[in-house]
Amino acid sequence: MNIVVSDPKTRKAYSKKVDNAAMFNSKKVGEEVELGLVGLEGYAAKITGGSDKQGFAIKSDLAGTNRREIYIIKDAKSGKRMKVRRRGNVISDEISQLNLKVTKYGPKGLGELLGNQEKKEEGSLKDRMVKESLENVGKISAEEAKLIKKSK
Repeated sequence: MNIVVSDPKTRKAYSKKVDNAAMFNSKKVGEEVELGLVGLEGYAAKITGGSDKQGFAIKSDLAGTNRREIYIIKDAKSGKRMKVRRRGNVISDEISQLNLKVTKYGPKGLGELLGNQEKKEEGSLKDRMVKESLENVGKISAEEAKLIKKSK
């Protein structure tokens, strides 16, 4: 299971892969859990949501663990309703991502405990590809050089 821990003070979110997710089973959205068993000593967090293995979101006011088709109001003015699938608010083995919001802080900061896992490269993918392409302009391999000589 993947847990996403949000820090309301710094307004940053950290992702962590958890193998022993059984501690979250039978908990409901809105409950507070201790995070000592997942390596965050002294931290407590509130379950705010998540999604199952197929990508269906957890709905906090839908009881149970099953996935259901429900009607939601898409446009309040016209009263137009839409049928959607949502997962119940009880955590089970089918959940693949769980969203948590920190309510009690431990002695070490979340950035120290989980920040090293998060590495972002500067710029977008397009910018990086353009930069790499410009660096390779004029550089040809030995095989390409032989082919050029043979063709002349």
